[in-house]
Amino acid sequence: MFGARRFQAVVFDMDGLLLDSERPIRDAWLRLSAAAGKPLSASDYLQTVGRSRPDCLALLSERFGSVAAAEQMYEAVDAAVAAEIGERGFALKPGALDLLLALKSRRIPCAVASSTRQAGVRERLGRAGLLDFFGPIHGGDQVARGKPHPDLFELAARSLGLAPAQCLVFEDSSYGAQGALTAGMGVALVPDLKNPDPNIAPHCAVLNSLADSLPHLDHWFAA
Repeated sequence: MFGARRFQAVVFDMDGLLLDSERPIRDAWLRLSAAAGKPLSASDYLQTVGRSRPDCLALLSERFGSVAAAEQMYEAVDAAVAAEIGERGFALKPGALDLLLALKSRRIPCAVASSTRQAGVRERLGRAGLLDFFGPIHGGDQVARGKPHPDLFELAARSLGLAPAQCLVFEDSSYGAQGALTAGMGVALVPDLKNPDPNIAPHCAVLNSLADSLPHLDHWFAA
């Protein structure tokens, strides 16, 4: 998939990749926007997947009338999802724990580069019991430009003390994959709610689940 290329670290997205969070968040958006009389469709929501909050607010402001109104809906959705999920947190995606354990056993450093704000990333990973698997944990509020720009991935590589080309990124969205590819990283794409962009997928290793990565680890990482 990557030829002779070998990597020294992994950078993970979070929502829809490690955590099965996109569906409950989507459902809350559809339910609450309909109740507010400004219903989003599933296709409307998909336009926001993988993008930073400011970028999503810009997309949604026309639907809700203003950025402030879109921000109010964001807060309502966050509260509704928190009430629904409670202390248990989001469920793990298939293969997530097995992959993290396999990388830990190989002493491969791991970071997170999520479009979610950093505080939210740490909270969600903590509830899922995953914080100890990661060194640097970065969120979309730490960079000026969110995915599909490379800024967040470049930040993660710097935090790992590596060049971007030495990092393999796991992503579920084509926006994220595009940003990682632009940074010069390798990409394993594990689609969740959205089918891969046909212009992006040929440049990635496309997997059905994180579990499908396990047979490739010996080939992807330097001994």
